[in-house]
Amino acid sequence: MFGKRIFLAVALVVICVARLDWATGQSLPIVAPESVGLDSLRLGKIAALVEGGIAEQKMPGCVVCVGRGGKIAYLEAFGSRQVQPEVLPMTTDTVFDLASLTKPIATATSVMKLVEDGQLRLNDSVADYFPDFGVNGKDEITILDLLVHQSGLIPDNSLADYLEGSEVAWQRICGLKLISAVGEKFKYSDVNFIVLAKLVQKVSGQSIDEFTKVNIFAPLKMRETGFCPSAELVLRSAVTQQRDGQWIQGQVHDPRAFALGGVAGHAGLFSTANDLAVFGQMLLDQGKRDFEDGQSVQVLSPATVQRMRRPVQVSSGSRCLGWDHLTGFSSNRGDLLSDQAFGHGGFTGTVFWVDPKLDLFYIFLSNRVHPDGSGSINPLAGRIANVIASSVRENLDGSDAEAAELAVPVLSGIDVLQQSNFRQVKGQRLGLITNHTGRNVEGIATSVLLAQAKGVQLKVLFSPEHGAAGQLDRANVPDGMDSETGLPILSLYGDTKQPTAKMLADIDTVVFDVQDIGCRFYTYVSTMGLAMQAAAEQGKKFVVLDRPNPIDGVTIAGPMRDAGRKSFVAFHDLPVRHGMTLGELATMFKAELDLELELTVIPCQGWKPSQCWDQTGQTWINPSPNMRNLNQALLYPGIGMLEMTGLSVGRGTDTPFEMLGAPWIDQQSFAIQLNGLSLPGVTFIPVQFTPNSSKFAEQRCGGVQILITDRKAIQSTSVGLGIAVVLRRLYPNDWDTKGLDVLMVNKATKDGILQQKSLSEVKAISMGGVNDFKRRRRSFLLYPRN
Repeated sequence: MFGKRIFLAVALVVICVARLDWATGQSLPIVAPESVGLDSLRLGKIAALVEGGIAEQKMPGCVVCVGRGGKIAYLEAFGSRQVQPEVLPMTTDTVFDLASLTKPIATATSVMKLVEDGQLRLNDSVADYFPDFGVNGKDEITILDLLVHQSGLIPDNSLADYLEGSEVAWQRICGLKLISAVGEKFKYSDVNFIVLAKLVQKVSGQSIDEFTKVNIFAPLKMRETGFCPSAELVLRSAVTQQRDGQWIQGQVHDPRAFALGGVAGHAGLFSTANDLAVFGQMLLDQGKRDFEDGQSVQVLSPATVQRMRRPVQVSSGSRCLGWDHLTGFSSNRGDLLSDQAFGHGGFTGTVFWVDPKLDLFYIFLSNRVHPDGSGSINPLAGRIANVIASSVRENLDGSDAEAAELAVPVLSGIDVLQQSNFRQVKGQRLGLITNHTGRNVEGIATSVLLAQAKGVQLKVLFSPEHGAAGQLDRANVPDGMDSETGLPILSLYGDTKQPTAKMLADIDTVVFDVQDIGCRFYTYVSTMGLAMQAAAEQGKKFVVLDRPNPIDGVTIAGPMRDAGRKSFVAFHDLPVRHGMTLGELATMFKAELDLELELTVIPCQGWKPSQCWDQTGQTWINPSPNMRNLNQALLYPGIGMLEMTGLSVGRGTDTPFEMLGAPWIDQQSFAIQLNGLSLPGVTFIPVQFTPNSSKFAEQRCGGVQILITDRKAIQSTSVGLGIAVVLRRLYPNDWDTKGLDVLMVNKATKDGILQQKSLSEVKAISMGGVNDFKRRRRSFLLYPRN
């Protein structure tokens, strides 16, 4: 008879296995820790803690995930997901038996969903729904009592009570006696949540697995979360122990849940770190999830989430509804999470904490019971929680979270790559596109760092416009030899602007490290895009070592590039001022140009998109011969648009892009007209100057010097458009406008200027298509914007 019961239980599991078979879901974006106010150096301490735990056989392996601000800031896999009968490595997409995390994530959330829909109330008696349950003093047990484990029920009734099927198991539960008075004593109990799942089924007409799929996991697109994993997910599942001589993989470890066919209120849920991150962020976002396409879903109301996480005093501490808060089960929360934190653990070695005050979640997933059930992870998980909480450096509203001396300096991608001991490029033959700006925070050239890195083969250097030293201002830059590394330098601004198949033949990966200026027609953007296309065509990997946008990563201004007008100064469909880093642009290029390319972006650390260069703490290096300071960089998107017209923009003077004029301009009237536009953040000073090279060389010019009075207020493209409007009005016959559209690449804006429309009209025309760009841009951002 016993064998028959086991057979029936196994049969139920086999039938159930096909239920969770959805397509891959949508995970949160992964970003640099500093981009969400966390210190990556402190988070780096997690690895040593985990590796120590693995060495002490606390668990065979684990996955650790930390999220903040709607992004994943840390996601790493350690050790093995299986050590017997063979060793298999742990991966970040490993599927785990969540054990008791089933209680808050599936069952408690389902109960609260029914509460907010008006189908349940927390103080309802369970006996109101199940009269047979209300015997032996259990008639006073409420839904709230079950959620906070003060029902007086036994932690676990006999396994034998479950071996004859779910109906017999329910009858046995109904017949249980209390072990303490209802509401008197906190006693953690699996039975409480088996009862709650039965209640969900009674009220909704759906089993707990069906209800959670339809009402929680599917709306959130958590498609690797559910009961009874599909065959594909079973293959990715971490092995636990043996049952009847067979290793348990993709089947629930808990014997009572197993006997119930793999679906129960206390155990049976499976998931991955990425899916759980979505759930954690939903709780931080008051029950809502925003998707990258602009859509959103409200799974729980804000009021429900607030009630769910509000602590309830119990006999030995405090619990939240379905979650732990501060009890004897809280050792896995550590000491430094805030008093608002709520979480839970699971018997198989799983931990999940959410901290609304710190605005973060922490996930620790292991199969600590593999292979023999002797592992132990709660103290370790608590120490990791302390590291995570102490890594918070900045509140997401921009205010300091700690004293200024704890601020993390801005690091570029090369610094981050160096910190990782060049792990992302080890074992590869590299070709490096760089120039004099490719340096780490200490001023050491990226080419030197890569040439000296162990396990890395730097084979060749490529240089963009202005050459490797950034000093050549000519149409064709020749090849050369690098004196520091002895490597050849192949020019990408000479006979070709794109790496050829021959140039790429002996390398595996192209690395890009050049400081951009944040303007569409600054050609380093085009060099990167063309190189990405070449790498895709030749089957090469591409790595971008990201750098800050020196004129900030939030300001966006047109005009947009007209469709079908791609050129070396207009590589992609961008506005003149795009507010993105090169790493972000690379992700956009790959997606929108449909490049079959293995792209890796090594992001900056510590940079906020609202920052300009002077706030990064990094040394200014002229990225090109005539880009000599931050003021010029800020003015360049506007003044640069006019460079191909009959106007000197200051080349051949000490202050290019801060000064402009022509021999036929009367500086006094020109300055008066420009100042009359009341352009924010700038004023115009009448000057005379004589360029020693470039346009109007050795000719005396009248014009203006542009003084920046408020860097935060300046709208550089508006400055350029305002100058164009005044020039067209004052000097319609003198100002040569044939090249006006070469860098602007927007016929409508050019026509508005030539038709002598007002500045407000021209600005409105120039913003055509910018809102659509902002929508496109959103999904490629690596650093959070407000």
